[in-house]
Amino acid sequence: MEKVSVVRKNSGMVIATIERSNVRNAIDYQVMDELEHILDEINADHRCKAFMITGRGEQAFCSGGDLSSFSDLHTEEEAYGMLSKMGNILYKLLTLKRPTFALLNGIAIGGGMELASACDFRIARPNTRIGFIQGRLAITTGWGGGTILLEKLPFHIASELLYSATIQSAEWGKEKGYINHILGESNWFNEGINWIEQVIATSNASVLSAYKEMAVRKWEAGSLKERMSKEIQQCAKLWASKEHHEAVQKFLSKER
Repeated sequence: MEKVSVVRKNSGMVIATIERSNVRNAIDYQVMDELEHILDEINADHRCKAFMITGRGEQAFCSGGDLSSFSDLHTEEEAYGMLSKMGNILYKLLTLKRPTFALLNGIAIGGGMELASACDFRIARPNTRIGFIQGRLAITTGWGGGTILLEKLPFHIASELLYSATIQSAEWGKEKGYINHILGESNWFNEGINWIEQVIATSNASVLSAYKEMAVRKWEAGSLKERMSKEIQQCAKLWASKEHHEAVQKFLSKER
């Protein structure tokens, strides 16, 4: 069974939905593989004008990595394999030569925030809560999302999110420039689609792609991929620590 569904609209937008609402749309290896396949397909499809990612249901966009799937990763080397796999996918999303949108339909925490940060735009339901909570698990961002965040937001705002490991409201995110638009509570999904289609309406796919390539060239010149790789290596070291494994076990015991 697919864990990421895909809808292609006549407007040229491709919508991917993580179909794991029972675990707050957490990311496991199958989700990674399916996301990578979707991104590769979009890159090769010149008809595609934009890409949107969201989560199933009204509770969560994405709660990050599925700790129950990754709890058997103990060493730095084991952690690095998983972290770098998703890091490469986030870099593909970041540098996708199409405008990209995250529709935050609920909580976006941990790796879910890294996923949202790799998109060009973030729109959110009013009840959305956001937070880079990795510090609570004695690790840093591990998929390259911290590096991406520091690239996109002023240092004092990005560092507040990263250092504090707190959860904030959608309104806070809008005030700080992280969230581009807050949707209404009723008919929020269609409103989000309409907002995106208005952004891309006046340009064809080639023009949109050319504009996105300007940003990609900037990131390539600034060695963003190499900086993301160093972030992933640092997280892998922390992943192997006793403090992290104890924090994960405490978290999983609460979930049971």
